[in-house]
Amino acid sequence: MRDSEYDRAGRGRRRRFDDDEPRHLKHLPKVSEPSDVDGPETGDRWSTWDLSQAGERGPQPYPDWVVTELAAVDTELGIVKTGKEADVFLVRRGVPDTDRQCLLAAKRYRSTEHRMFHRDVGYLEGRRVRESRTNRAMAKRTGFGREMIAGQWAAAEFAALYRLWEVGVQLGVRVVPYPVQILGTELLLEFLGTADGEAAPRLAQLRPDGAELTDLWHQAVEALVVLARCGLAHGDLSPYNILVDDGRLVLIDLPQVVDVVSNPHGARIVNRDVRNVATWFAARGLAGIDADELTRELLREAGIR
Repeated sequence: MRDSEYDRAGRGRRRRFDDDEPRHLKHLPKVSEPSDVDGPETGDRWSTWDLSQAGERGPQPYPDWVVTELAAVDTELGIVKTGKEADVFLVRRGVPDTDRQCLLAAKRYRSTEHRMFHRDVGYLEGRRVRESRTNRAMAKRTGFGREMIAGQWAAAEFAALYRLWEVGVQLGVRVVPYPVQILGTELLLEFLGTADGEAAPRLAQLRPDGAELTDLWHQAVEALVVLARCGLAHGDLSPYNILVDDGRLVLIDLPQVVDVVSNPHGARIVNRDVRNVATWFAARGLAGIDADELTRELLREAGIR
């Protein structure tokens, strides 16, 4: 039986997660574009840093590694990850003929017809805009409403990363990548990985035990506490959207972040996030995890219990 027939028969095992998880970059063919006499001599485009407004750039002070020079150019090096809502590309931003450069993860939300936002009703409760016409369109999922909903994901993720970074700095911990800037539906974030472009592994790819397992659990709890102090729940937390960068646990993929105070399902979503992560650690032999007690502690941190 051919593979296609086997798939149609429904007897093949389906992957639980349908986004790619490459450790090394996959290169896509370049799309030819009209020549631009004002474009850079090298790279794919001029740095977009100056195109983002003050509120669309990361928290100050900017880290030293962030390239803010207007002479910088952006060079796309390949795709890091594909997902339901967005694709993540590796971009090098640097000033030509100097050693001033950095690697960025460019998260680009897909066009409306290619987005596959799932279970968005529960996450969007508590997110409202001022115009009643827009709210009605979003509720009815009209074409305009779907476009407005999709536009909220990138903005919500950037705002959450910004807030979590600031609170993390106050507490002396890093729980998210630094959000460099947002431009439309493209987020430019700190790239987590090696200098040659190998992405940091997801927690799900690791097999820690002993002291390493315990340390990662403590870091996971620490990250959940930072979320709670911001009044937020990740909304879709699992070992597949947690990276471990040189021993440091970092949360990624936060477009479905939930305000646990204004969202009527907030407490339930917090508990689900906790259980998703706790189950993974318990399955690897970590004893003494009480998901319900941790949920109660997080809700107290958020000020709603």
